[in-house]
Amino acid sequence: MRPQGPTIQGRTPRVQSQGSMQFPPVGGTDALRRVLVVDDSRLQLRILAGMLRRRGFEVMEATSGAAALDLCATAPPDLVLSDWMMPGLDGLELCRRFRELPHERYGYFILLTSKSDKSAVTEGLDAGADDFLTKPVDGDELLARINAGARVLQMQRELAEKNRIVTETLAELQRAHDAIERDLRQARVIQQALVPERVRDFGNSRVSLLLQPCGHVGGDLVGMFGSGESGLALYCIDVSGHGITSAMVTARVAGYLSPKFPDQNLGIERTISFGPAMRPPQDTARMLNARLAGDPGVEDYLTMAYIAGDLATGEMTLVQAGHPPPMLLRADGMLQFLGNGGLPIGLVPDATYDPVPFKLGPGDRLLLYSDGFTETVMRDGEMLGEAGLAGLFRAAAAQAQGPELLDDLFWRLSSGMAPGGPLRDDVSAALLEYGEPLAC
Repeated sequence: MRPQGPTIQGRTPRVQSQGSMQFPPVGGTDALRRVLVVDDSRLQLRILAGMLRRRGFEVMEATSGAAALDLCATAPPDLVLSDWMMPGLDGLELCRRFRELPHERYGYFILLTSKSDKSAVTEGLDAGADDFLTKPVDGDELLARINAGARVLQMQRELAEKNRIVTETLAELQRAHDAIERDLRQARVIQQALVPERVRDFGNSRVSLLLQPCGHVGGDLVGMFGSGESGLALYCIDVSGHGITSAMVTARVAGYLSPKFPDQNLGIERTISFGPAMRPPQDTARMLNARLAGDPGVEDYLTMAYIAGDLATGEMTLVQAGHPPPMLLRADGMLQFLGNGGLPIGLVPDATYDPVPFKLGPGDRLLLYSDGFTETVMRDGEMLGEAGLAGLFRAAAAQAQGPELLDDLFWRLSSGMAPGGPLRDDVSAALLEYGEPLAC
């Protein structure tokens, strides 16, 4: 005799050889374990719940929408199978309130209804239902819909897990970014300390400095130092590349040319008769080149314009090591470029550098600058160039002096840049305004 079990719409479930119930397979059961069945008909509730339990689901039962909502709040189900027409809180309102509960995981909702018109389906979808089954319920169709819901939940859980991993990864990256940002801000402070004085008077003359990195830190360096009663040196340096590596090289070079430690300064030599004196610029460049080229830990090179001389006589000497040629704006308005080129520092171990002597007169202005000025793209799409910078220098010199002149020069550069174009390179400059010669 064939064993009998609960039937839905007159069907008898198939029987396994061991005598247990056989149903269509349900996929994604790892995502769909707990099912809440809601129906005010105890008979239908018992039939549906029994079938699902035999399939291996954990089943909760509720005979009203209010009782179901309480269960959803305390033990959120993976799937709700609810009758639509119930007294009090019906299935449609239950679905709305179920969606409002603060669940971490998505719950699938199937409405059981005798309604089949499109307006009813639309109303159910608007309330948050995922699927519908028409009464009387077909057992195979019900399990097929649960199977579809399990796949949806599985994909949702996988997506949620991936989102969790992405969120955690982003949080970790943000922490790393914050740490790097703190380090870069500190590095910027340290690099700014390499230029402790922005302006300094040397008797009747004045040296002003400008340093504008395009990022937190940069590879440009400007500086000045004196020796004896009238010795003066100033320089403008541009390390190849950008960022932290270049900034570390500038810090190292700053130590070689430090005004605070003249005994370690390559630009100062001690003479037996006269004490500290300015070393010839070509020798300073040669020694600096030997230090950098001979260091296996330094792969970068740098360009440099280095000038040293005597303020008492106005006699100065330039070394141009691959750097843009300095501009000399005479007191009478004539402008000339100085220098004969030369190899960068640290590129060739045995490089030598040619001195370029010149003489300053009262009222002359000498500008050392990096290619961050001349290679800036302007509104016309062209780079500023040396001729363009000469025009800006003349205009700024007619309006201001000292550090205000350099500020005005940078403002004119920024104002003429291509719209929305940030600085692509560090911008730096050293300005010497020569006054009356110092008396020895």
